[in-house]
Order: sequence, then structure tokens, then C-alpha cells
Amino acid sequence: MDKTIDAPVSKHRFSPDFTRFMNWALVWIVLANIPFMAMWLVGAPPRAIPIAMAGLVGLVVKRMPRVVQWIAFVGVMVFSLLSFVSGLFSLTLDSLVYSLQFFAEIKPSNSMEYIAAAVVIVGIWIGSWFLLKRDTNFAKPLHILLGGVLIFGLVGADSAVGAGMRGHYFRPAPVGATFESAINKSGFAARADGKRHLVLIMVESLGMPKDNQAMSDKLFAYYNDSMIKARYEVSQGSSLYYNSTTSGEVRELCGRWGDYYELLETDDPKVLDCLPAQLAKKGYATQAMHSFKAPFFKRATWYPKIGFQKREFAADLEQRGAEWCGGVFAGACDRHVPKMLAENLKQAKQPTFQYWLTLNTHLPVPTEQNLDTGNCEKVSVALARDYPMICRQFSIFDDIDKALIAEITASDFPEADILLVGDHMPPFFDRHHRSQFDPERVPWLYLKAKNSQPKG
Repeated sequence: MDKTIDAPVSKHRFSPDFTRFMNWALVWIVLANIPFMAMWLVGAPPRAIPIAMAGLVGLVVKRMPRVVQWIAFVGVMVFSLLSFVSGLFSLTLDSLVYSLQFFAEIKPSNSMEYIAAAVVIVGIWIGSWFLLKRDTNFAKPLHILLGGVLIFGLVGADSAVGAGMRGHYFRPAPVGATFESAINKSGFAARADGKRHLVLIMVESLGMPKDNQAMSDKLFAYYNDSMIKARYEVSQGSSLYYNSTTSGEVRELCGRWGDYYELLETDDPKVLDCLPAQLAKKGYATQAMHSFKAPFFKRATWYPKIGFQKREFAADLEQRGAEWCGGVFAGACDRHVPKMLAENLKQAKQPTFQYWLTLNTHLPVPTEQNLDTGNCEKVSVALARDYPMICRQFSIFDDIDKALIAEITASDFPEADILLVGDHMPPFFDRHHRSQFDPERVPWLYLKAKNSQPKG
């Protein structure tokens, strides 16, 4: 008589509650964090709060309907993304959220990095919808405790991986931070006596090299020139910075730590008594130039509030002959602006304060799009080989410096003091490039005119 032998039951079969726990962990621990964990290989801002938030939100909604869980997951991912970007660009989260209204002014589609990131995030949202079909409502206290271990274990791992880059991300000015600026340290503002023009140039993403000889050799190298030294006393140094470009503008133009939306929201003359307004009271004409669009960060609104009588933006500069240069922040080519800056001063009827905020070195810098960045070996063989993204930036810096020096050493260029300063270190996403810069300071170069001919 035949006997049927039943297959043995696997001793390793997971309990239903543990299976639900693993379903939960796959979504709220793995999927919610895997694109950011992948960045551990190259470097990324610390993410303790987003990691903890994802896990804790997942615990709260695990028993709720699938659609509610998915909406919560999308919300967590949006917060994680905003937090990541704010850390990368040294913005406070509220400043970044406030800035989202200007998103239509930029062109992320010009960057393969941004396109790839968008594809990954959308793919994760879609994947989470299908994964949340599975039951995630585990209940055993041991599994809940294990969930907490996974959450805070991942927080610890993230902290350990980024330990060597502390200070490179999230740089809001702490309460009571001692103020300093290139304007003050160089003595630039003290020269406002009506005997010469004053030119302030804020250079986008001009960082202070750190233990990188190739970059140090390139920084301001073109100003070590006999024609420059014949007309100017040359000095340079570094200054503390916090946050992003607009904070850098407030630092140099208004002499304090802060950001532009504080200027938009007030009519207090004490708050708005910035360098352009102070110089206007002394009889200076005050002019601002920026190679990007006027509505971005509402510069067309707050520039006149702080005393700029005349403003020129991308459309104005292109109308005057500047070519278009691409990138995520597409606008006028910076290399063509020095000629227009010089024309402004040559045509001036009174002492003039000329401000210029550059654009083209905003990250990520593409290899083409009329930026002259495709052949970095001409800039530095070492940078082209080891730091190609930094090399592309220095290619643009070189073009700006050459164009500016050609104008300010011309025989008909009027007497002027010229100060160049960085706004913030370049916010490279990867540790390899980002670690080449001082995380706290930006460089400045001051060209002090040697002669003093009163302006009629």
C-alpha cells in the first residue's frame, strides 16, 4: 500500500506579523532613503531629521488606508528632497520654500543631473504605490522596537558617513555671530570720498581653495600683472560667509547677516540704509547689473529699496550686445559684461557705485551652451584630470578675469576702486569636489586705484 509523504513544513517561515514588518521597512526605511543613501558614495548633506521623520510617519500611518499611506510617503519624500537641497546649497529650509515661487525662472532640464534625479524620485513614488498594496500593519511590540532600531541605526550610519564633512552643509548665521565682510576688511567703503568710482563685483560660487595647489595657483592669477600693478594697489584676503547668494549680497551691500526677503518685508529706513543708499546720499550714482532675470529673487523690487537708482538685468545686457549663455540659470554671458560696466563708468557724469553680480558659474556648469567650458585642459591639466567640474568653473572665471582686466587697464578707463568677492563656496554635491574648498570662507581681491582725480 502506497504511502503519501507530506513535504516538511519549513522551519524558517516568517510569521505573518514579521512579514508585515518587513513590508513596512521596505517602504519607510529602504525606499524612503535609498536615493540619498546612494549619495553616501560621493558625499551628501546630513539627513538625521528626514530619516527619523520617514520612519516615524510610517509607524503612524501603517494601519491607515493605502491612499493615505501613499500621500504621507510622497510628503515625506518631498520634505527629504527639500531638506537635501537646502543643505546642499546652504539655504535655510524656510528660505528654500520661499524661493520655490521662482522655480519657473530656471531651466533644470539643461542639467542631466537634475533630469536623472527627477526620474529617480518619480520612479520611487510609483514604486511605493505598488509596494503599499502589501499589508504593513504589524503590531508586536518586538517588531515596533525593531523598527525604532532601524530608524535610529540609519540615522547613526548617516552621521558616521558624513562625519568628515561637518560644516560643509547647512550654514545659517548663528545668533550673535561676529560680522565680517570684504567691504569692511578691504577698506573699500572708506574710499567713498567722491574722488573715484567704486566697483563691487560679486562672483557666483567663487570659493576659497583648501589644500589644493592647482586651484590656489589659478585664483586671481591674472591680476598678478604689471599693467594691473601700475594702476592699482593689489590686496586680497578672505571673509566669513553664511547661506547662499542673496545672503552674500546682504552681507556686502547691507553690512549684516540676513537675506533678501527681510528687505522685501520692511520699509524701515534703518534696515534699508545699505551701501547704495549711503553712497547716493554722498552724491554717487548707484547702478546694479546682474546677468540673470529681474524677477528672480525679486531683485527688481529690493534693489531700488536699498538705493540702486539704475538696474540692468539679462534682457538689458543682451540688448546691449551680450550673448546668451546656457545652463540651469541661463542668461547673459558674464564675459561680455565688463565692457558694458566700463562703458557705464566712462559715460558717468558723477562719481558712480557700480555693482555687478555674475551668473554663469552657478552649478551645475555644463560643458557647452556657449560657456566655453568644453576644453578645460587649457585652464589646468591637473584640474581637468582630477576635478573636471571645478575646472569648468575656473574656465568661466578665467574668461571673466581676462575681459575685466582688458577694460580696467585701458588708457581711457576712469579711476576706480574695484573689489571682487565670492558669495559662497560652490555647492558641489559630491565630497570629492566639495572638500576642495574652505566650508566657512570666501576669497576677495581689492584693486585700489593709485591716483586720485576728482570727478567733475
